Amino acid sequence: MTIPRPRLAAVALIALTIMLAGCVPRGDDAASSPSPTPTPTAACPEIEGVDLPPGCAPYDPDAAMAENDRYRERMDVDEDTRQDNALLIAPLTEAFEELRARGEITVDAVGDTLHDAGLEGPQVRDDYGSILFGVAGPTGGCLFGEVSADVVSVEMGGYILDGGCLPSQ
Repeated sequence: MTIPRPRLAAVALIALTIMLAGCVPRGDDAASSPSPTPTPTAACPEIEGVDLPPGCAPYDPDAAMAENDRYRERMDVDEDTRQDNALLIAPLTEAFEELRARGEITVDAVGDTLHDAGLEGPQVRDDYGSILFGVAGPTGGCLFGEVSADVVSVEMGGYILDGGCLPSQ
């Protein structure tokens, strides 16, 4: 059975009227309901002594810049994890010093050294002549650092807030 178009339009209009009937304030309700406030259309930096134009949502640019680098911060680790990772710092430093003495500072050589120490899934990358690395410790947390012709550093800490042990570039 097909409903004629004029009748279908009438049914749709009645249904729409019923749905919207609860949305219109009546009588005293209209006077007591809050009036809409304008929505900000742009973010404007707060500058001391300067009034912001209407339609601006104020923000602190210094705080925004500080938040921008939070992804590089490291989480804390518990004392047991810290002690377990500390046991690997001296042997890794020694192995990387041997690489440096032999002049074999490459991404593959640093990755192989980390694998030989029993650490799985290291992140290793070349950073303009320095090899940066980050790898999960045996019981959590991270071992991370740098190997170059001038520097060998091995540190420990928690995962970075961005995830992993080596910050993205």
